[in-house]
Amino acid sequence: MEKSCSLLIHFDKRSQAMANEIKEALEGNDVEAKIDALKKAIMLLLNGESLPQLFITIVRYVLPSEDHTVQKLLLLYLEIIDKTDARGRVLPEMILICQNLRNNLQHPNEYIRGVTLRFLCRLTEPEILEPLVPSVLTNLDHRHPFIRRHALLAIAAIYRLPTGEQLLPDAPELIEKTLSSDQDLSARRNAFLMLASCAQPRAVAYLLSQADHVANWGDLLQMAALDLIRKVCRANPGEKGKHIKVIISLLSCPSEAVVYECASTLVSLSSAPTAIRAAANTYCRLLQSQSDNNVKLIVLDRLNELKTSHREIMVEMIMDVLRALSSPNLDIRRKTLDITLELITSRNIDEVVLTLKKEVVKTQSTELDKNGEYQQMLVQAIHSCAIKFPQVASTVVHLLMDFLGDSNVASAIDVVLFVREIIETNHKLRVSVITRLLDTFYQIRAARVCSCALWIIGEYCLSLSEVESGIATIKQCLGDVPFYTATEEGETADASKKLQQVNSSVTVSSRRPVVLADGTYATQSAALETALSAPTVLPGSLASPGNLRALILSGDFFVGAVIASTLTKLVLRLEEVQPSKAEANKACTDAVLIMTSMLQLGQSSFLPHPIDNDSYDRIVLCIRLLCNTGDDVRKICSQSCRQSFAAMLAEKQFQENEAIKAKAQISYAQPDDLIDFYHLKSRKGMSQLELEDEVQDDLKRATGEFMKDGDDANKLNRILQLTGFSDPVYAESFVTVHHYDIVLDVTVINRTKETLQNLCLELATMGDLKLVDRPQNYTLAPESSKQIRANIKVSSTETGVIFGNIVYETSNVHERTVVVLNDIHIDIMAYISPATCSDVTFRNMWAEFEWENKVAVNTIIQDEREFLNHIIKSTNMKCLTPLSALDGNCGFLAANLYAKSVFGEDALVNISVEKQADRKLNGYIRIRSKTQGIALSLGDKITLKQKGGSN
Repeated sequence: MEKSCSLLIHFDKRSQAMANEIKEALEGNDVEAKIDALKKAIMLLLNGESLPQLFITIVRYVLPSEDHTVQKLLLLYLEIIDKTDARGRVLPEMILICQNLRNNLQHPNEYIRGVTLRFLCRLTEPEILEPLVPSVLTNLDHRHPFIRRHALLAIAAIYRLPTGEQLLPDAPELIEKTLSSDQDLSARRNAFLMLASCAQPRAVAYLLSQADHVANWGDLLQMAALDLIRKVCRANPGEKGKHIKVIISLLSCPSEAVVYECASTLVSLSSAPTAIRAAANTYCRLLQSQSDNNVKLIVLDRLNELKTSHREIMVEMIMDVLRALSSPNLDIRRKTLDITLELITSRNIDEVVLTLKKEVVKTQSTELDKNGEYQQMLVQAIHSCAIKFPQVASTVVHLLMDFLGDSNVASAIDVVLFVREIIETNHKLRVSVITRLLDTFYQIRAARVCSCALWIIGEYCLSLSEVESGIATIKQCLGDVPFYTATEEGETADASKKLQQVNSSVTVSSRRPVVLADGTYATQSAALETALSAPTVLPGSLASPGNLRALILSGDFFVGAVIASTLTKLVLRLEEVQPSKAEANKACTDAVLIMTSMLQLGQSSFLPHPIDNDSYDRIVLCIRLLCNTGDDVRKICSQSCRQSFAAMLAEKQFQENEAIKAKAQISYAQPDDLIDFYHLKSRKGMSQLELEDEVQDDLKRATGEFMKDGDDANKLNRILQLTGFSDPVYAESFVTVHHYDIVLDVTVINRTKETLQNLCLELATMGDLKLVDRPQNYTLAPESSKQIRANIKVSSTETGVIFGNIVYETSNVHERTVVVLNDIHIDIMAYISPATCSDVTFRNMWAEFEWENKVAVNTIIQDEREFLNHIIKSTNMKCLTPLSALDGNCGFLAANLYAKSVFGEDALVNISVEKQADRKLNGYIRIRSKTQGIALSLGDKITLKQKGGSN
């Protein structure tokens, strides 16, 4: 059987020293040789060797040594050797070391005394400890604090033994006396911990007697006191009123660790508004005073938990939380904004938006790393604020529109999407937003931003002046048409050849004028002469072209199709609001000329790539629409687009409201619950904090919040049978999955009539699971049971397996009996939860993540929507695709799913299915993630679950 040890050192057995060589070195007078021999002996013992012949040699030649290193190694040797025989009785030769240990406990050197006292904490044999107890007790009064600390630890270890009360019957009284008289902080902490674990009433009485002086204790002793308060109040909630005063007094102590623990303890013990407000103030103070980013992230997590359960109180702290934006760390800023956005109310929205505006201005004035990403987060936060509270939109929309031409494309896209939503939801701002957009349109350089801005211009330019300004702005950004001339098409190739000649000769003799697309003249030889020092201007392009012209000449015909659609909408609206038909006809002619010029450019050889079919069809459709007089098609173009966008925003708002309702905790009280009338209670001796606590407890009891964890059916589902009913040992496990660890509460029942000795639960793991500690051996009486707890650490989101066996011995059979346990499969679903993200974020992550798992659809389900719901339920993910996009019965379905693990990993799923002629579904489910484990585990889960139908 494997022996437990406190020191584990690898030792290569191939070069092991023989026992007689070690013995010779130990018998010599060379101290260095003795040290080396002792180290080799300890390594051999740890690798399974017994070496019984060395014990007498060590007693004779090593025990009398005065060298500190030898004495330390000797204690390590004595700790790992077997001190009992097979029947559990102490070996007779062990009595030889008792006198040496007693001498060490009385040694004039403090180090020898201290390490010997620490060694006694490892001994469990009463026969060895009994003669040493008087010497241990005398060390309580030693002048050196190092010895008193370890003497207290040794007394606590001896008292915790099964025979400890016989060995030290008056230990609690002695420890309490030492606690009152000792001045050393560590010694007092050790004494207090001993009382808290072995004589809790004495520790509580001492703490209450010193309640007014706890703030003057050292931080070590204060942490021990807080730990005791938590244990006492959880065991007896009625006592928390006495101890909360102590916690409140510790909130002002100088130690940040103690202050943090005080706040955490206060939140866990009390739900009174005064206590929660004090804890929140403490967290906000730590958020400002601490420079460590990890500490700030932990404090923000605690504030996020308070926001969930005590939102009304956290609303008062929103400006204190926002001060964390001063940190340059993006994770801290992101978490701060997430907390803030859920605490916004009509009372604090103005202050929050003002702070966010100041932060946006700072991003423009400073050049820092990741400034663009922070700017994007701020824009998204302001967008969210303006949607929730439209009255603040007017104060931020014009400021944000300055970022439409920003070099940070992601931020500019967020701004234009914000403008698009605001102009639809807040009609009062339409005129000012359109005017500002037309004034700043020429600054926009990104194709996606231009496309969205053009759509806004086409939909929301309603008056005559706005429509005319919109058409003029687009024509100005496009420049003159055509975009190239027929002569320039052939000269493009000539220009590239001449550029090659320029590399060898700067001066070119040919000097002839060239007509550019804007109607101006340029001397071609002058351009070639400066080709080495300046970029070449190709024929048909401008020296500083407008943004739309530059995009079209770069071959982006999607923007060209958007320009055609926008011009079509503006011309159709101009016909409605313009009384002069001649002006409307002229605008229509100009628009058709621009569209035909784009088609001519796309079909020419002037650009390396021709126009794509989709853009070509769209531009042709716009031309036909302008030449057609059908009212139905014009109505679709001028009205239906905006109506569809309004419907999309309404559905988005509906989904957000439904998500808020789903998050709300719905709990009910039982009809036979006790009704506690607060006003009829005696308030004698109760503080204001206790009275508030009583009120909060009554409210929770009335709303049934105390019942929310009492889901017995759910708990029964987590019980797993590990052995069979016919096995001599029956075992079952209750599995509790926390965020970063798994707790197995194993119940072991001895079904035989014999006593089981050295019963051990041996566990092993497969996957990213790690057994934290190995359960110890137990002796199980006939037909009795034992609860064994095992902790397993989880390091990543991956399906894991826990397997093992139960090993025991009986008195009449000396061989060990092994009972193999059923495997425990840890499901990936325990670590991932549904989450939401924007479409842009989803696409960015989809392009960035490198691990992909492609699963073919293989199911008996014949309805696409039913199959999607089945996958969502099986994978515990959220569908990001709107419900309106999934309506209909076209035989195709494509949807995006998203989930996030407790380790911060993202899981992306795309489902694409098609109904075949035989009514079977065909397609693929693609999974992407940043790590391999979650992609493979989620793929296995989907493969296993997708075959089953709704049953």
